[in-house]
Amino acid sequence: MNMKTFCAFSMATLGLVFAAPDNAIGASTDASWDKVFAKSDKVDVKKVTFKNRFGVELVGDLYEPKEKSGEKMAAIAVSGPFGAVKEQSSGLYAQTMAERGFVTLAFDPSFTGESGGNVRNVASPDINTDDISAAVDYLTTLPEVDENKIGVIGICGFGGFGLNAAAQDTRIKATVTSTMYDMTRVSSKGYNDVMSADDLYKLREDLNNQRTKDAKNGTYAEAAGLPDKLTGEEPQFIKDYFSYYKTELGFHPRSINSNGHWNTTSALSLITQPILAYADTIKSPVLMIHGEKAHSRYFSEGAFKKLTGDNKELMIIPNANHVDLYYKMDVIPFDKMEQFFKENLK
Repeated sequence: MNMKTFCAFSMATLGLVFAAPDNAIGASTDASWDKVFAKSDKVDVKKVTFKNRFGVELVGDLYEPKEKSGEKMAAIAVSGPFGAVKEQSSGLYAQTMAERGFVTLAFDPSFTGESGGNVRNVASPDINTDDISAAVDYLTTLPEVDENKIGVIGICGFGGFGLNAAAQDTRIKATVTSTMYDMTRVSSKGYNDVMSADDLYKLREDLNNQRTKDAKNGTYAEAAGLPDKLTGEEPQFIKDYFSYYKTELGFHPRSINSNGHWNTTSALSLITQPILAYADTIKSPVLMIHGEKAHSRYFSEGAFKKLTGDNKELMIIPNANHVDLYYKMDVIPFDKMEQFFKENLK
């Protein structure tokens, strides 16, 4: 596989998830419900908008428990996976944590889903990190939220951005990452760090040649997405991704992973701007969750080694793979997450 093909392949597949049809959570019969998971009768949800510091308007779903004590509440911002929308895994996490007593906000990152920003379908380590802080901004404005009790859940690629936000934003009092990807590491080194220096230089040449073509054409070339049909010759993880994003189980029309393409040149900034350079400066508690059998497990293990202090934990879920932590209610350790946030957002 040449480096140009690798880049397009990576942007299409990084952060995708899998779920088997016979384990579907189930859609709601409510015609107005646009999520891929069932609606809870224990929470209220409404659509909200807010802006990041770059002026991009972000769109999120705010979940709140129906039963409230009247006291100010702890809150959690939730995003991910890379290329997904709030109607998918992040919404499931947000709704479930709202059932457990938190105000939660699942949101679409800049340039994706219902959020603003042009051009579309582009990623940025700086802007996507700030998207998380912008969600914190919004939560601080809510009268029902205690601004000193705000945490973050980052799923897959937004686990890495979530750690970067925690290093930058001292208002984030506790961080959970689930089945984390370091998008900058995989973009610059490939899966399992297999890219050589020459490979990386060739990739940069190809991407910048594409940038020249984009400038002359006035358009942005699309990276390859998931195939519309499988041949049976694909790697297992492509088959896994397909069975979620391209089927009724997880398909959502606004999701890049389901129905779109990243811009090919999105990888440029991810290659040269490593997001975990200051992970060792995070003083607030961090809980990292990963599956024992996940192909991406090394991302969490590598990031965890960078963390300092005695308030960090890496939780490995026995027998779980990368995608189990996106939808399996009996595998995602919500009890552990609830305990972690209640202990650290007080």
